[in-house]
Amino acid sequence: MAAIQSISADPDELAAFLRGRRALLFGAPGAGKTTLTRELAARLPACRVLTADPGSPAFGVPGAVALGGWSGNAWQVEKLEALCTLDAARFRLPLAGAVRRLLAHAHGEPLLIDAPGLVRGVAAAELLAALVEASAADVVLVIAHEEAPLRRELAALPGDVRFVPSRMPARRPPAALRAVERSRLWERYLDSAGDEVISVDDLTMLGTPPPLDAPEAWRGRQLALLRQGETLALGEIKALRGKQLHLRIPPHAEPDALLIRDAVRNAEGEIRTAKPVIAEGASPPPARAPTVGTGQVIASLVNGVFGDPMLHLRLKQQRRSLLFDLGEGERLAAGLLHEVTDVFISHGHADHIGGLLWLLRNRIGELPCCRVVGPPGTAGQVDGFLRGLLWDRVGDRAPCFEVAELHEDVLKRWRLVAGRPPEALATQPAVDGLVLEEPEFRIRATALDHGFGTRVLAYAFEPPRQVNVRRERLAAAGLAPGPWLGELKRRVLQGHLGGNIEVDGRGTCSVRELTDELLLIAPPKKIVYATDFGDTADNREQLIRLAENAYALFCESSFAEADTDQATRTGHLTTRACAELASAAKVERLVPFHFSHRYRDDPMPMYAEVEARFPRVVR
Repeated sequence: MAAIQSISADPDELAAFLRGRRALLFGAPGAGKTTLTRELAARLPACRVLTADPGSPAFGVPGAVALGGWSGNAWQVEKLEALCTLDAARFRLPLAGAVRRLLAHAHGEPLLIDAPGLVRGVAAAELLAALVEASAADVVLVIAHEEAPLRRELAALPGDVRFVPSRMPARRPPAALRAVERSRLWERYLDSAGDEVISVDDLTMLGTPPPLDAPEAWRGRQLALLRQGETLALGEIKALRGKQLHLRIPPHAEPDALLIRDAVRNAEGEIRTAKPVIAEGASPPPARAPTVGTGQVIASLVNGVFGDPMLHLRLKQQRRSLLFDLGEGERLAAGLLHEVTDVFISHGHADHIGGLLWLLRNRIGELPCCRVVGPPGTAGQVDGFLRGLLWDRVGDRAPCFEVAELHEDVLKRWRLVAGRPPEALATQPAVDGLVLEEPEFRIRATALDHGFGTRVLAYAFEPPRQVNVRRERLAAAGLAPGPWLGELKRRVLQGHLGGNIEVDGRGTCSVRELTDELLLIAPPKKIVYATDFGDTADNREQLIRLAENAYALFCESSFAEADTDQATRTGHLTTRACAELASAAKVERLVPFHFSHRYRDDPMPMYAEVEARFPRVVR
């Protein structure tokens, strides 16, 4: 494959190179693509810019594509094409179509297209080719820190492709910061908006609207009014009453269609992607795996109750993932592996760590070190996987792990990089089993006995207390949700109740008084994961202490009561023991899993035995 030719990142030199040309700027979030676009626009006379990232636009309106220019130290918007989604990957064909329609209004050169920060996977490859075609770009500038992503796809593009070394730190902007910025742009656009009521029967409805019998799903949705396919205005749905849409929308001409997809303002006032809606009376789609959600996290058994154990915890507000055990991993989207920061191994049996090979293949690249915690011997097992493969072509893109083994009350640590010898790191204390502590959560572990001298670790994910908005009080106070509400919740979660914040419509307010008036603070929702241990008095005592009052317990339930002897011989639990542990620990929900394959044809009797002693079971 031919190397992509590099070009200077100096904005003055780049501007000289781009005079009279149409360029698409491509790169990952945090690479400095949008900053470079602004610098080039300021240096190129009469330059037009199209921002094609609906989730994090450089200017204009989130949920739309915008054409404009840099003038007087600010962006000036000339024309919008609505998408009503923040998801460039899922709606890549509508996005490419919007780019094509907008560029029909862009006469003259030069022209810059700021592409979405989507650089991995099939969706990114398809979108890249579609945008180059739709924009008729004759040069693609690839802004990256080291090596260009999607190299094969870039090499196949028509025209000139140039690598531009990033001048920005290798850091993806936090999801919360991106949400605040897009919400700010949305509010600015709605400054001139007024109230309006339209009937859904009067206009052609386009996009992916929620069902009419789910009015709650319409509140806060982004909407666009169209005429002959052209965007007249975007607005926000305040309510759906019957077939009447109550809108907040700027002045516009007479429409003939409306467009609705999945961009929505949430309870904190931030523009986010809406969750899928199930119409009233419809059967929900079959769950891929038993799943528990707490508002902050989604915990899902990736391979179900019969497959290799692996619990995926998605931290929704951080766009971050934790894995508990590494079973077979093909059912977990490869893109999520770039968000995995920590892996917690129960023990080294093949069905609990064999997925490390799958993880290694997806950790090659410009990714931070992944932390791994496990019982004694884990570092040698991870190192064995690394030494069993040839790493002659990855260079600085080699997978990296920081492995910590829990030995009684200390963590022995190593840094393991593919193709290099292990590096011992400083030992750390692990008082009361605390193996990881961050402001947003803690992970605690306890050792259990699997028999045959095998020690396993059970884990507890311990988040801080829950902070929820009392919406009826918010409405009674005449306050509208906005970024200030997210700031209030963040301060409360961090324990910073002193000081003031600025509240839309009320001015400067005391954090403590707003907390008492508007927020409901609930206990933390702990999630516990425990598997592969025998039914012994010591194991029961240790797990009950770890799981006490947990919101959810993911607990192995390998054998039916009739097969108690087999459970005892192999160091596993029966359905009865699983249920009794959940009851003794006073957990709110129990997710039994790791069923023996002998019950695969009919797992219902297994569930019946568990529910006979503990009814709050999640299937």
